[in-house]
Amino acid sequence: MLYADIFWFNSLILRFLLVLLRSQSTRMKNFKFFSIFLYLIVFSCVSSTKNNNSESQNQPKFAIAIHGGAGTILKSQMSDSLEAAYIEVLSKAVSAGHDILSKGGSALDAVGASINILEDSPLFNAGKGAVFTHDQTNELDASIMDGATLNAGAVAGVMHIKNPIDLARSVMDNSPHVFMYGQGAEAFAKDQGFALVEQDYFYTQSRYDHLMRVKAAEEQHSLLLDKKSPMNNQAEMFFDPILKASKYGTVGCVALDQNGNLAAGTSTGGMTNKQFGRIGDAPVIGAGTYANNQSCAVSATGWGEYFIRGVVAHDISAMMQYGGFDLEQSTSTVIDKKIPELGGDGGVIAMDKHGNISMRFNTPGMYRAQIDSNGALKVGIYKSDTLLTK
Repeated sequence: MLYADIFWFNSLILRFLLVLLRSQSTRMKNFKFFSIFLYLIVFSCVSSTKNNNSESQNQPKFAIAIHGGAGTILKSQMSDSLEAAYIEVLSKAVSAGHDILSKGGSALDAVGASINILEDSPLFNAGKGAVFTHDQTNELDASIMDGATLNAGAVAGVMHIKNPIDLARSVMDNSPHVFMYGQGAEAFAKDQGFALVEQDYFYTQSRYDHLMRVKAAEEQHSLLLDKKSPMNNQAEMFFDPILKASKYGTVGCVALDQNGNLAAGTSTGGMTNKQFGRIGDAPVIGAGTYANNQSCAVSATGWGEYFIRGVVAHDISAMMQYGGFDLEQSTSTVIDKKIPELGGDGGVIAMDKHGNISMRFNTPGMYRAQIDSNGALKVGIYKSDTLLTK
């Protein structure tokens, strides 16, 4: 029964009862009728409540979560205006994906839409905001995975693709392959009708200045090391605390749609000052990205070498699917124990097939936002944050 019908029916009964009660002579005579009508009112209200609860329980669940990278993110180093800018873009990105889900769209489409907004912002190390390599170029990586089919697509080392997550999706949908690299990936992009952009599209002054600071620190550090062993120098500098901040930066998204399908995607500009065609975990299926309807969807951010060695995203999924652990237990074990024991740090966003969300990180902060299965939008930046409800 519809709300309007119930309201009309109850109003009619109440009017009839008022007529009866106005007459003293008929009040007692019609007491039996009064009892019957009172029962009908109560019954209709209870039935309405039960129907409403049943409809709410049967309504398909959907949810979405995003991250903008983990690392040394301290409130003391953040201006109010910059903090507000991050919160605005995070909110816009997660809302774009949620809007698609609310209209019955796929988790894959939602993931792509949310990541596109993060890629288009200079605030995040992906797309427009990509960091610089040692040679002062920008090389971008991305991956996406469908939890329903375990199909996936990834690209790495592309230099002229505005939104790498879209190219990763095209690799998944329009080729028999999973992973494409560099010039080959860009040749495929042209064949698929992608418009390539010039390298100066990715230029941001803050990223360039960061590269210069990292290079200066690297040069100063190298004076203390064996100049006859350049590869040893680089390995040693990789662990230098002065240079640690240069390795972070990724964006990602996980989503559950109304059909019960999960998806995950990750996009990055890599590591500042990277050399020799270095590739991190972001485009590696099972390390930086993974989705399986039987368990969860995961997007990772952090020190890529350790996330590859730890097969982080798949490890979380496997703990759930084969070990019987829940989402929070799985992310906690991998991020709070396994990765630190290897020597790495970072974080993940993860979502299980019921729409439960985990945002686990072992760094001082992680840019993050979510809209859960109840429709509540929450945003966070720092370790100490309880997610801020918007």
